[in-house]
Amino acid sequence: MRFSSFGSLLVALLGASTAFGQRPTANLSGQWSGNLLIPTGATLQLQLNVQDQSGRRTATLDIPTQNARNIAVDRVETKGDSLLLTVSAIRARFAGKVAPDGSTLRGFWRQNNAKLPLTFQHTSTTAATAAAPAAKRSGKAGRPQEPQAPFSYQAEEVRFTNKSAGVTLAGTLTLPPGKGPFPAAVLLTGSGPQDRDEAVFGHKPFLVLADYLTQQGIAVLRFDDRGVGKSTGNATTATLTDYTQDAEAAMAFLRSRPDINAKKVGAIGHSEGGTAGVRTASQAQAPAFLVLLGMAGVPGSEAVVQQALANARLKTKDPKILAGVEQRQRALIAISQRVADVQQAQKQMIAVLMPDISLPAEQMNQLRAAAAGQAAAMTTPAFRALLVDNPTQTLRAVKCPVLALGGAKDMQVISNTNLASIEKTLKSSGNRDVTTRELPGLNHMFQTAPTGAISEYGQIEETFSPAAMQAISSWILSRTK
Repeated sequence: MRFSSFGSLLVALLGASTAFGQRPTANLSGQWSGNLLIPTGATLQLQLNVQDQSGRRTATLDIPTQNARNIAVDRVETKGDSLLLTVSAIRARFAGKVAPDGSTLRGFWRQNNAKLPLTFQHTSTTAATAAAPAAKRSGKAGRPQEPQAPFSYQAEEVRFTNKSAGVTLAGTLTLPPGKGPFPAAVLLTGSGPQDRDEAVFGHKPFLVLADYLTQQGIAVLRFDDRGVGKSTGNATTATLTDYTQDAEAAMAFLRSRPDINAKKVGAIGHSEGGTAGVRTASQAQAPAFLVLLGMAGVPGSEAVVQQALANARLKTKDPKILAGVEQRQRALIAISQRVADVQQAQKQMIAVLMPDISLPAEQMNQLRAAAAGQAAAMTTPAFRALLVDNPTQTLRAVKCPVLALGGAKDMQVISNTNLASIEKTLKSSGNRDVTTRELPGLNHMFQTAPTGAISEYGQIEETFSPAAMQAISSWILSRTK
């Protein structure tokens, strides 16, 4: 979201772009999704995130199947219906044209010596996402859970300030009917800059979750990450520390309102959003409760290996192949941690990733391009910090009630090992109110899934499992009576 906290070979922590192109000539803002077919027969999903702000256009690139997010698009150039993107981090360019109805972006993806056809589909628009409040079910084709007006409750556009950072954050506060004061939850997105609905793959999970919880009597604040939507600030330089401070500002804002019970304000964090929520617990005003959704509870280096193996097992059960996957992953991690020089580290990683086989030159160039992109992601400061991150250190400070949920088919944060670590750490540190549950059949996005593969996220109609939402709401209500 910040769609995933830990990746396999590529990890979602490359900074967002601050490069600007020409003044926009068409509405390209929002999310674009495309599938790149490479000669080996594999399909690589690419997601382009475009924003138009103050007459200027910026963009970032996600590669969900490799768990790479917020890759900086250095140049965004538009002329008429033509668009040119330059992504230096992975040595790639895309040149294409927008369809007259604005639904598709068709062109060619160039990386090293490879030139591959690619069509992006416009899956959502930023403006619509930012403004859409929670409400009733819409029956929207392909997204039946997505709510729309008229509402059975109040949806209020709000702004609050992180004073220490000088950042103004914009969001939507949904309030149950009645005078209150109500218990309240702040929703915290996963890794990477995201809007208030945590929109991804055409889904808006936080919109759906906020709608459900508000109907159960819980006020919900969801907000655009700094530098996204209507929030100010710089997404490019934002760190987990910054997002933690923003979460604290959100809870302080709720506590200041007369219609909110100041003693019953907590946080619900998805993936890395859970980590931000946990970090708020060490502050003077800790949350009244924490709900952790698909949060990692083991060291980052181990989580990366776990994910690589889980995704490999979707394709093979061969123990030799799986052993090779683990060996290669640990070799890449070792290089990232040991070799400080970026160019040298990338060179060594590419050598590890390139297959020791003979293929036609074009295919070898394409494989080398993919390996170069992967190596670029694994040598970012954020990835290196991720590898040494140990969530057990921050979990020890959490004394408030905690509900930790994981999907049994989560291929990004493996639920059984991570939930066990979270529970053990919290209880051994003296927390007496800890509930952990592995929910059968659910993936990292808490959708009912065939296998849990990332490639399924956009294909599944369900946005958020009703069983998961019911578990969240009933637990919060039981702790805020």
